[in-house]
Amino acid sequence: MTIDQFKPLTVYTIYIASTPEKVWQALTSAEFSRQYFFGNAVEVEPRLGGAFTVRTPDGAVHISGEVLAYDPPRKLAVTFNVNWPALIEKLGPTLVTYEIEQVGDAVRLTMSEGHDRPLSDDILAGGRSGWPAILSSLKSLLETGQPLVVKVGPPQRMLDALKAMGIKVP
Repeated sequence: MTIDQFKPLTVYTIYIASTPEKVWQALTSAEFSRQYFFGNAVEVEPRLGGAFTVRTPDGAVHISGEVLAYDPPRKLAVTFNVNWPALIEKLGPTLVTYEIEQVGDAVRLTMSEGHDRPLSDDILAGGRSGWPAILSSLKSLLETGQPLVVKVGPPQRMLDALKAMGIKVP
């Protein structure tokens, strides 16, 4: 699997009053990510081909993948596959890429979600509702020491689209 097979379908860019090193740590540290990622712990094996895992607060594996780009503190790209086998089978893998750039006294963080095939806006609605809350909370935590408390409900539009495709969802 290579990065070139994915086309970004969702892209967010934010500016954070921080350093690239602190943003990198926030994106790759389980301890840090629990604070801004709805209690989920991000685990990154620090090498190309290493494991990428997101665990729910109870320790269950929710998302797993592989590190496809690892260039601290500038770029991290991982496959980002929700632990629903039917979803991967029908929708293919997801690629999440973080690019971190120093811009003056701030950091520009660009997050993209790419796929290896076209997906409907209904399917993409799930990530498009969750990523802004996650990235906003990350920004708040780095700038103020406090994450945002954002209540995001289940991505019903995406769940309905998955059900219509015959994909069993929890």
